[in-house]
Amino acid sequence: QVQLVESGGGLVQAGGSLRLSCAASGRTFSSYVMAWFRQAPGKEREFVARINWSGRYTYYVDSVKGRFTISRDNAKNTVYLQMNSLKSDDTAVYYCAGSSAILPDSALTRVTGYGNWGQGTQVTVSS
Repeated sequence: QVQLVESGGGLVQAGGSLRLSCAASGRTFSSYVMAWFRQAPGKEREFVARINWSGRYTYYVDSVKGRFTISRDNAKNTVYLQMNSLKSDDTAVYYCAGSSAILPDSALTRVTGYGNWGQGTQVTVSS
């Protein structure tokens, strides 16, 4: 098990950038698939991006491709989400999630694929 703590959220104008960080505690972080999800008011939590244990493989939801970049630093037990060209539709609480299970790719785009969650950080994009 790892404990996850997000930071870096805030208020930004449309077209601006933010970088979210997720600090993990626990010695097994480097073996986890890590992901970012988001949840807007009145909507279900949705997948944003994920990264494999080495950082070599990443996957994004179509709506953020070319604008968001997920990365990780296993030496620092941290995963990042660089968000550029932000839009008002990106406004949500962003959650960091981790999975130690061996699952098919399709499962790793669902909330149920992750057993470890942070508390979330608010991102608000003003138009």
